[in-house]
Amino acid sequence: MSFGARLSSGFFNGIFRRNAFFLTTVFAGAFAFELAFEGGTNAMWDSWNKGRQWKDIKHKYMTAEEDEDE
Repeated sequence: MSFGARLSSGFFNGIFRRNAFFLTTVFAGAFAFELAFEGGTNAMWDSWNKGRQWKDIKHKYMTAEEDEDE
């Protein structure tokens, strides 16, 4: 049996054979992908729109008293 066949057989027996572990792996992977994708797209959006978002310009429109209320 070749190394690739043993590796794929071990992978199948270790992950796909047990349904609970397989589902946990799928959900954990989907959750990690969602966090990474959201973080990446937010960073890209912020870099493309730097200086045009409310978080970048609110100091021009808010007074010190309004800042203390928040």
